[in-house]
Amino acid sequence: MKIVIAGAGQAAASLAARLRALDANVEIVVIGEEPVAPYQRPPLSKGYLLGEMPLDRLTLRADEWWQENRIELRKAERVLAIDPSAREIETTRGRERYDALALTLGAAARRLPAAMGGEREGVHVVRSLADIDALAPELRPGRRLVVVGGGYIGLEAAAVARKLGLEVTVVEAGPRILGRVASEPMADRIRALQQGHGVDIVELAGVSELAGAARVEAVHLTDGRELPCDLAICGIGVLPETALAGEAGLALDNGIAVDAFGRTSDPAIWAAGDCASFPHEGRRLRLESVGNAIDMAEAVAANILGAGKPYIPRPWFWSDQFDAKLQIAGLATGADHEVVREGEGGHGASVWSFAGPRLLCVEALNDARAYMVGKRLIDAGRSADPAAVADPATDLKALMR
Repeated sequence: MKIVIAGAGQAAASLAARLRALDANVEIVVIGEEPVAPYQRPPLSKGYLLGEMPLDRLTLRADEWWQENRIELRKAERVLAIDPSAREIETTRGRERYDALALTLGAAARRLPAAMGGEREGVHVVRSLADIDALAPELRPGRRLVVVGGGYIGLEAAAVARKLGLEVTVVEAGPRILGRVASEPMADRIRALQQGHGVDIVELAGVSELAGAARVEAVHLTDGRELPCDLAICGIGVLPETALAGEAGLALDNGIAVDAFGRTSDPAIWAAGDCASFPHEGRRLRLESVGNAIDMAEAVAANILGAGKPYIPRPWFWSDQFDAKLQIAGLATGADHEVVREGEGGHGASVWSFAGPRLLCVEALNDARAYMVGKRLIDAGRSADPAAVADPATDLKALMR
C-alpha cells in the first residue's frame, strides 16, 4: 500500500510517524512545498522571531529520522493537481500514484488586498519560516510598527516588537481584541498586559488603506485617523488551503469537508489539520492548533489503515506574550456565563465558561493549575460547580473528585 501525504507541516509529520508506528511495511511519501523539513510554527512569532530559537530547534524531525523510518520526504515540491479517477497527483516534478492520499495542506495567512496597499513593501504576514525571515531584519529599535488585527498572532508579534524596542500600535476592527477566540474578561486582561508594556491598542477601528509610495508609510483608518509607520503586520487570520481539493471535486465546507473518520467525499482521499473541517456536536468544526493537527493526523493515520474509530477532538491552545502564558482548554462556543477566578497568592487568573451547568472552556493566564484541572474535567466530559470555582477557598483539585 502506498500512502502519499500532500503538505509537510505538523499534521504531515504526525500522520507519517503514526503510519510507520502502526505498519512497518506501508510505503509513505511526504511532499512539501517549502525547502525545509516539517517544523513547528508557534515559535515563529515568539522565540524564533526574537532570535532565541535557531532553525534546528524548530525542526520536528531530523533528516536522519525520515531515512531511518523509510519515509520519503520530498522538499521544495508543489502538488499541482489531484486526479481522483486515476489515483494520481501531479507535482512540479511529475506524477505520483497513490492508494491513499492524505491532504495536510494547512492554511495561508490572509492578506489585505492590493487595492488597500496589502502588497506594498514593508507589509508582512506571520505564517511561514520565509515570512519571519523577511520580517526579522525590519524589527529595529525606534521604528514604528502597526499591527492590523488583534488576534493571537498579531498580539504575539506586537509583544516581540516591543521587546525589540519598536513603537507598536495594534488596530482591531471589532469592538475588542480577541473577539472570536477569548472571553471578554480574558481579553480585558490581555489588553491591560499589552498596554502595560507600552503597546497602543486601537479598537473599533477599520483600516481603509496601507498608504505610501512603493513602501508602506502610514495606515489610514476608516474614521479618518492616520497612523504613521515604518512597517506593518497583517494578523487578520488564515484561510484553509482548499484549492487543490476543490479543483478535484472534493466537498468543501469551511475547509476540506471530512467525515468523523477523516475521509473526504472521495473514499481514497483523507484530510487532517488546519485545512480540514469535521463533524462535531451537530456542526462542522475546523480547528487551527498544534493539538488538533497532531491528534487528528494520528486518528486519520489509524483510519487509513482500517481502525474505523471516529476522531474526538480535545481542543487546547496557548499564547505567549511578554512574561505571560495563556493556556486554553475546550471551546467557549455556546457559553452563556463565565466565572472569573483569581490565581493562588494573587498570581494569575482563570476564566471558566459554562453553558448552563456544563463546563465548556477554561482560559488560564499564568495559572497552570487552573488549566490542568479544567482540561482534565473537560476531556473527561465532566463539569464543576460555578459557585465552587468562584470561591477562592475552593481547592481546585477538589473539583476533580
